[in-house]
Amino acid sequence: MSSRLPALLAELGERLPAERLAAWATALRAAEHPYDVALDQLVEATPAAGLAVELRRLRRTWREEAPELPGAALALALDTVARTELFDAARSDLVVSGPTSPAIPVRLTRGIAIDVIRSAQQTLLLASFAAYGITDLVTELGQAVQRGVLIDVLLDGSTAAARPFTPLRDQIQVWLPAEGSSIGRLHAKVIAADRHTALLGSANLTNRALDENVEVGVMLRDPRLVGRLVDHFRWLSNRSTGLLRPG
Repeated sequence: MSSRLPALLAELGERLPAERLAAWATALRAAEHPYDVALDQLVEATPAAGLAVELRRLRRTWREEAPELPGAALALALDTVARTELFDAARSDLVVSGPTSPAIPVRLTRGIAIDVIRSAQQTLLLASFAAYGITDLVTELGQAVQRGVLIDVLLDGSTAAARPFTPLRDQIQVWLPAEGSSIGRLHAKVIAADRHTALLGSANLTNRALDENVEVGVMLRDPRLVGRLVDHFRWLSNRSTGLLRPG
């Protein structure tokens, strides 16, 4: 067997949410071979964009590489990948600003923020209610731009949050709430690298929040959760929603 079928199952296990994976595994357990009608019922019972295309790809690869395997074998592989992803997702870090207790191992917000920015290879998404100072983070963003990373920064319009990003205004995309839109305050604090790592917490992108204030956060390394989070913010900044505008 070549590596295409295992790689495809691993990709599905990493990308699909848990409930979708469970539906795929159930359908595969009922299928004796790639042509089994039980797989057609998956599409009928689970309407979702791209599902039919993904299923055709799986069936074709299964037929070409391992037609002797029953669907239960593929379902077992999906379950294994899903459990591995859940184990990996548990490896999250607690992040704090302000005083730290010697009894509790934690990582500091500014250092984690820089780590997340440096880990991006394709895209970066930042969201904050306020931004002030953060010269070192802006420098890191400039270096990310030089690596070819596409950067979106979502900010609230009631503060001067866009000001620190002025040196990069021609290189990054800033988004602000659109006038007259139904969106309230943009109060989220997020830094997401590609679709694999995200820092979530209470700290704004300000020097005091990153260092001095008592702030808490979590760094996630779960591609499924981070991917959904990124998709949500991409939807918010889609021009068709009318919620955010280029700043």
